[in-house]
Amino acid sequence: MNRGGTAHRVYSVAVFVILASLDNVAIGLVPPLYGSIGDTFGVGEGHIALATTVMFLISAVAAIAWAYAGDRTDRKPVLIIGTAIWVAGTAWSGLSGGYPSFLASQVVAAFGLGAVASVSFAVVSDLISPRRRGLVMSFWGLSQGVGTLAGTLVGGLLGHADWRRPFLVTAAAGVVATLAYVFTYNVPRGESQPELAGVDYDERIRPRDLPVIFNRRTNIWLILQGGTAQIAFGSLVWLPVLFRSRAEHQGYSSGTAVLVGSVFATLFQLGGALSIVGGLVGDRLQRRTPRGRALVAAVGVLAAVPFYVVLFFVPMKIEVPDGGSSGQVIKAVLGDVFTEPTVGFCLATAVFALMLTSANSPNWFALLADVNPPEHRGTVYSLGNLVNGFGRAGGNAVVAVVFRGLSGAFPPPLNYAVGLAGFQFFFVPTGIMYWLASKTVAKDMAGTHAALLATASDLRPDRDVRRDLPVDERLTAEQDPHPGR
Repeated sequence: MNRGGTAHRVYSVAVFVILASLDNVAIGLVPPLYGSIGDTFGVGEGHIALATTVMFLISAVAAIAWAYAGDRTDRKPVLIIGTAIWVAGTAWSGLSGGYPSFLASQVVAAFGLGAVASVSFAVVSDLISPRRRGLVMSFWGLSQGVGTLAGTLVGGLLGHADWRRPFLVTAAAGVVATLAYVFTYNVPRGESQPELAGVDYDERIRPRDLPVIFNRRTNIWLILQGGTAQIAFGSLVWLPVLFRSRAEHQGYSSGTAVLVGSVFATLFQLGGALSIVGGLVGDRLQRRTPRGRALVAAVGVLAAVPFYVVLFFVPMKIEVPDGGSSGQVIKAVLGDVFTEPTVGFCLATAVFALMLTSANSPNWFALLADVNPPEHRGTVYSLGNLVNGFGRAGGNAVVAVVFRGLSGAFPPPLNYAVGLAGFQFFFVPTGIMYWLASKTVAKDMAGTHAALLATASDLRPDRDVRRDLPVDERLTAEQDPHPGR
């Protein structure tokens, strides 16, 4: 199916959202089950954490090849193949008989996962007009965040008694989503760009375009910021472990503690849903200044740091039925929010902190689309995702070492609290890089705008590119009111 009406497009968007969620479910399954998987294979939590680290790295590296293939060819087959690969790897994970097999299955899944985010980002950006990019990208990014939360929750709920079950259920859901994707709308490149209205735009990335990508200084800052941001975000995959340790410290059994950790970690990350606010504010400020989106992201990540630090150190009194069913434990945790002041305060702090940092995601997506033509977006996203992957993997791996090192001076769960709090300060250089991006974004937007207009003029000679030059000049002037300096 290449073309379709409104219903077909709505169906396609829904399938994209589900796919974006499911691949993050697969990523989020392992952390709540570190202990259970390690016990089955006779290895420590660090060995299972290594599988998560390897998954982050391989998916990030593979994404570059997948994205380049998507920018060069038809994107639909690329997405279908990538999805099929991660589904196979996830099913293999649930059937693994030993640690080497489990590690290999995570490698296979990671390779396929690299295709989904990078290629689908390019497709989704072609469905969204520049005016609403922040808002719509917040929904797309939210679907990924929801997927990660769902992975944490599914891992705890389905896996507290049998850790294999969530992998097999997720793989089955992936099969259904892949079949649904076959019938989606095949979005043309550049469909949402006003400059390309009425033009049959079919530009493809070429090897000589790579220097052009890096000559846009905004791309450099948008790519690099993920290195430090994801160190902080990567450490947050240990939230279930922190809350599980708090439950064990209060005397709860291992099975109940795993369930408590997963539910609390999921509940405390609901602030990510407020990324919609960050997208709306970014869109509104962007209409006043080309620096708008970058400034919103910078302020968000910097302002969140003190709230995270408070979150990890506020004591929580957990009241749940030890050995109770999943439903009983979930009901008790939700009740604690209203009956235990420390739990309620922690939840409010977490939601606000995550609301601030979640302003990063939609504005990052929108900025990448703003400063790059359609045929470059998947590749630029994948380069940013590569740095994100190394940062997240580094945060996930190093934090485990930090926890062990701190355990000598701070017994659990305090060692987890101290380690997690320290890693949030990596958001500071992230905020600085967004501010630097705000200084160059207008010039790069103007250059992309002019290039698209020139291409449209070549494809449709009756178009007068010169009539749009004042827009470029205005953007450049707002970027640097003293260009002679």
